[in-house]
Amino acid sequence: MLKRTFDLLFSIFALLLSCPLFVIIAIYIKINSTGPIFYRGIRIGRFGNSFRIFKFRTMVINAEELGGPSTLHNDPRFIRGGKFLRKYKLDELPQLFNILLGQMSIVGPRPQVENYTRLYSQDEQIMLSVKPGLTDYASLKFINLDEILGNYDVDNKYLREIEPEKNRLRIEYAKHNSFWIDLVIILKTLKQLLKILNPWNTKD
Repeated sequence: MLKRTFDLLFSIFALLLSCPLFVIIAIYIKINSTGPIFYRGIRIGRFGNSFRIFKFRTMVINAEELGGPSTLHNDPRFIRGGKFLRKYKLDELPQLFNILLGQMSIVGPRPQVENYTRLYSQDEQIMLSVKPGLTDYASLKFINLDEILGNYDVDNKYLREIEPEKNRLRIEYAKHNSFWIDLVIILKTLKQLLKILNPWNTKD
């Protein structure tokens, strides 16, 4: 109950605070691309239940038909400004609606596509015992995932090198999560975001 109450209060406050930014991003997407404002891909949540995620759309409307689930650092599927939205995590803001609906939490393993959850071993199934979230240990470690993956063979690289380590960190969270651990992860995430938003940090 404490976690859910915090999720509700945090998401409501964040939505109210970011309303002007929502409007600006929505208008920008409509002006600079054809298609909907939001991307509503299917993700797997707690207990294996599927739901549609809310994200600001950063790619062309048929992106999933043109490439795999992983994103290249300079992905040709990006719409104008899409790479910027992903770099500064602005595309993730609408997931506050998923939190309000109870499908996600502030802290928890990032929701995965079914192609990946179908590969979970018996030990990895524990990751589905908690709600997916906006941030967790794995999100902090791989906050610049697009840069890490680069521009070649990203789907295989993700499954071979990134996903095993992410799953190890997700399992650790699922086994030992608590409200206080959530607060620590939130503070570390805010610190990482401030570093990314630093105007002197010009690394692309």
